[in-house]
Amino acid sequence: MAPQQRRARSRRLAVVAAAVAASAVLASGPGFAAGAGVVRVADPPAPTPTVPTAAATLPAPAEPGPVVPVPGATPAAPVTPEVPVTPETPVIPGVPVTSETPVIPGVPVTSETPVIPQAPVVPETPVVPETPVVPAETGTPSAPVVPPAKSAPAFGAYLDYGARGVARIAQLSEWLEGAELRVGHTYLPGDLWHNIEGPPGFLDVWADWRLEKDDRMLVLNVPMMERNEEGVSDEEVRGLLRQGAAGEFDHHFRALAERLVALKVPDTVIVLGWEMNGITYTHRCGPDPEAWKKYWNRIVSTMRSVPGQKFRFDFTPTRGKDAVPWTECYPGDDTVDILGMDSYDQPTGLSFDEQVKEPYGLQAHVDFAKSHGKPISYPEWGLFRNGDNAEYMRRMLAWMDEHKPLYNTVTDYCPHGVWQCGQNPQASAVYRSLMSGRTDEPGTPPTSPAPSVEPSPPAPSTDPTTEPPVQPTANCTPMDLGDWVEYWIGGKLCFRLDWWSDDE
Repeated sequence: MAPQQRRARSRRLAVVAAAVAASAVLASGPGFAAGAGVVRVADPPAPTPTVPTAAATLPAPAEPGPVVPVPGATPAAPVTPEVPVTPETPVIPGVPVTSETPVIPGVPVTSETPVIPQAPVVPETPVVPETPVVPAETGTPSAPVVPPAKSAPAFGAYLDYGARGVARIAQLSEWLEGAELRVGHTYLPGDLWHNIEGPPGFLDVWADWRLEKDDRMLVLNVPMMERNEEGVSDEEVRGLLRQGAAGEFDHHFRALAERLVALKVPDTVIVLGWEMNGITYTHRCGPDPEAWKKYWNRIVSTMRSVPGQKFRFDFTPTRGKDAVPWTECYPGDDTVDILGMDSYDQPTGLSFDEQVKEPYGLQAHVDFAKSHGKPISYPEWGLFRNGDNAEYMRRMLAWMDEHKPLYNTVTDYCPHGVWQCGQNPQASAVYRSLMSGRTDEPGTPPTSPAPSVEPSPPAPSTDPTTEPPVQPTANCTPMDLGDWVEYWIGGKLCFRLDWWSDDE
């Protein structure tokens, strides 16, 4: 053969050899894929949103998730053959294809992938530090799920008697960093008997709020007399109490009980004839304590006679002796379910220790309730004569933490309040720090008072000399002038529809 032909043949042989070499390289492809598989080991941390789903399938590891020892939980998993497989998924997402190659050099082992529970023993588990990183990220969303395990104490606030009061419950809760206000508190109008029966539309919004959650509590202050704040003389009050004791007003309270049952709130807490030991209300006890007690008992018996009722009756005097010792008005254990007390920071200069120790004060109230086997409550409490008193706020909250009332509702308007009243920044800071997101355990007072945060809609201010909440007047139509105008004029303007009857 000529030399040129030999060169051509040798070139062909070289090409063939090169092709054989190339095919050998391609045959070793899984080996190179192993390098890709190593890269994929770092991929699981990226799809963090999918990790909680995996955690949901394994409730046991979900608890130690926020703690770094979660990887340690993975070796424990081989007790159940399938558990090791699940943890391995984030470590080697491409296992069924080729990812086993880098761990176990034999490519054929890929068919044994589901059978390899020994995989956790392979250095991959300690080698993958990304696994602790994943729980660290997934632990953040799961952390808030743990605290709600503790139930919040039953507390709330008087925010307004109508629909705005219901709406503000959620706003106050937000201000308290999600603390759940389980108590809604409102008052029936005390002007006319018709309104003491529960005017149509007045209680509906409160009933709706109560029914949204089983653990909520509706507290309703119920006057025992019409014209309840009209300065009726002692002589007339005495006559009215005797009429009530004789049963002349029973039908009004039966109508109220039937209305509450119809609204599906038969377990309402009824604060009946509150602050009876004072002089403010027509339903006061002083003019005739014996008639007052008989009248209370008739009302309770009448309301309890309505089918389906589960009412609890709260006997709530004001703290201290006032016009008459409140023990003289106590109607008996059979018709009282809760022993409440309205306790504002007054009179001027009276320290909290004195409020505790004074005759018929906080300690006497707790002792009386204990001796009668009754739970206590604080339907009304707040700042008053001593201004922005952070010490009172701190001590009153600590007192309630110690004695555990069935419920408490702070009166939240000026001068008593902490959220709707901007004139009490120091006490507001104490209340907010102690009640924000709190559980059954008391919180810690702030080291330095923070400025008060007022709600978006400013509430109307009331006269600092008036202690009781302003009650609605139902024989007139309120004019909505806006929160700002109402704030400065001290409340709503009311247009009476029956003005012409005054001339009769």
